[in-house]
Amino acid sequence: MDVNAAVAAAAAIAGVLTGVIAMLAFRVSEREQRRPTRTSLHTDAVLPPGVDTVLSVLRSSAVVLDENDGVVKASSAAYALGLVRGGKLAVEPMLKMARDTRRDGEIRQVELDLPRRGTGRGEALAVSARVAPLGSRLVLLLVEDLTEARRIEAVRRDFVANVSHELKTPVGALSLLSEAVMDASDDPEAVQRFAGRMQIEATRLTNLVQELIDLSRVQNDDPLEDAEPVPVGELVAEAVDRCRHQAGTKEITMAAAGAADLRVWGNRGQLAAALGNLVENAVNYSPARTRVGIAVRSVTQPGGDLIEIAVTDQGIGISDKDKERIFERFYRVDPARSRATGGTGLGLAIVKHVAASHGGEVTVWSAEGQGSTFTLRLPEARPARGRRPSERDDSESLDGEAGGTSHPSPHSSDPSAYATLPSPEVLP
Repeated sequence: MDVNAAVAAAAAIAGVLTGVIAMLAFRVSEREQRRPTRTSLHTDAVLPPGVDTVLSVLRSSAVVLDENDGVVKASSAAYALGLVRGGKLAVEPMLKMARDTRRDGEIRQVELDLPRRGTGRGEALAVSARVAPLGSRLVLLLVEDLTEARRIEAVRRDFVANVSHELKTPVGALSLLSEAVMDASDDPEAVQRFAGRMQIEATRLTNLVQELIDLSRVQNDDPLEDAEPVPVGELVAEAVDRCRHQAGTKEITMAAAGAADLRVWGNRGQLAAALGNLVENAVNYSPARTRVGIAVRSVTQPGGDLIEIAVTDQGIGISDKDKERIFERFYRVDPARSRATGGTGLGLAIVKHVAASHGGEVTVWSAEGQGSTFTLRLPEARPARGRRPSERDDSESLDGEAGGTSHPSPHSSDPSAYATLPSPEVLP
């Protein structure tokens, strides 16, 4: 009897303990389920409805942080910029902004310069960061990449500064020369000398204004709207005629070689200006009694045939450092020499824009003290009849037209690939 009572009492106690333990376990489990975990914070369920969809279509890099500064949501652009690493926001100034916004609920915005990952060159990444509260526990960080906008603004600022400087020089010279003419009114020789100098400065000013107009036109206009097949031989003839006087003064020989019937597709005026700039640069930067060559050939490419127009000189050459910048506006390899020749520093910039707008490119090969070769590549306008003139067998080297040292094309070391024009233009 006593044994049965003891067993019953023990069973009752065990049942009560089991019930208490089960109840405690249930309470603990329920509390753990209500507690936000790191895993649950990385799920979309934590975000307010529709926020995930909005963040996915934003152009800005987006990062959502929880109350423990953990990353709940981050766009791929945020990872690409290096803002998020290892599930944490890696930029300390942004993290401090997020904490301040979480504390007082105020929206904050700041522009920062961040080191660019993986370049090793110390380049800065310009960004604009904006932090705002998202609900009661989350903070939203939006980051806009301003690097390209900063670069464009710097180019625009340099352009305005350079234009102001270039315009100020001839205008100031004209003002001083006019005063000199007034003071020397009783000296005919001095008046004549000053008037000649005024004419030179006026010409320089006119050329600068015209090239600014040309550069603006090639940047804003679509040359293919008025495109037509343009004979390359006519473009070469115009370029040679444009530089006839300068070449004759310096006793520079100009020789043209290439297929006579090749045509390019584009705006005749812009193409003539681009090739004329290349030839004019070659003449201006070549010493006296040297040679400038213009070679034309057709090159077969997978995307379509191209016309190569190579302009070679025996001038001062271009260093490797300068090659990277010679197509920038107003950049000069030798500023002192450009002043002497009346250069504006816009010619190669115009060539670059014309080539790009016509679906082509311009490249340069050069060695200091040996000269340079600028190659303009443009899509060919194939004639409807017969073979291309470049397919003829009677090809002749550019060096066969006139003596002198030749320079290789950037993409070809065989000058004989250029067929000979029927009537090469030679000066003087």
